[in-house]
Amino acid sequence: MGALEETGGNMAFNGVFFGLAILAFLLLLVIEKKKPYRLFSRKVYKESVVTNTTAFLVNNVILTVLRASSLFIVAQQFSSIGLLGGMQNGPLKWLLAFAFFDFAIFAWHFASHKYEWLWRFHKVHHSDKSFNVSTGFRFHVLDLLLEIVYKCIFVVVIGVDAYLVLSIEIIELFFIFFHHANIRVPNEQAISQYIITPCLHRTHHSTIRAEHDSNYGIVLSIWDRIFGTRKELVPANIGLDLIEAENFIQLFSLAFITERKFKKLFGLIPKGKK
Repeated sequence: MGALEETGGNMAFNGVFFGLAILAFLLLLVIEKKKPYRLFSRKVYKESVVTNTTAFLVNNVILTVLRASSLFIVAQQFSSIGLLGGMQNGPLKWLLAFAFFDFAIFAWHFASHKYEWLWRFHKVHHSDKSFNVSTGFRFHVLDLLLEIVYKCIFVVVIGVDAYLVLSIEIIELFFIFFHHANIRVPNEQAISQYIITPCLHRTHHSTIRAEHDSNYGIVLSIWDRIFGTRKELVPANIGLDLIEAENFIQLFSLAFITERKFKKLFGLIPKGKK
């Protein structure tokens, strides 16, 4: 009975956190609409928000039908064997779990750029020609599924409660909305020394590969400093250089189209005389 009550309490707690995250999303949407950092055309902005919101809704329906969250229940059965499995629940364990999780997602993000089989899914997120809070919803469902499996492995290896990981994930969702927001942040240079801010993540969405292969952090900016992946610059353009998606169908299809194929195709097209 106690375990059931604890599970119910955790679910209610996560529900409250998720509700606050959505409120933060709506607030940031209003702020960036009134005082945007960068102006995008009305057409580009509208296409972005509609496509990103559609992706969020469809992806959640698919993940619910597949019962993807049930993987966490399986992982929970083996969480006691991990690194922190023997530690009593409390602030120290929570802080360590947060730091480990934030680093794990940093590593996953880095791998998603480095390995082409992961990039083919992750580039969907980078295909947005606008940069706004709804960009935080723009993911391919297969990218999300792979990440869920990765997070379940984290639960087992680190040895923390699956509901704690879900709570941390919702906290990170706040930051995903924040650093995708098209807003000006007071004292941003100083704040960015500790956490990822819009100015850092804006660089990460540059069309230039050498620029967007940087600033992989989600919450803490220390990981980029340690691994030398931090870049501070204002990108000339946002999105992908060769590929774009103006609606959800095109967005879903991007995973099956690579830049290499586009470059090969362009190489086959005869060039005109100068």
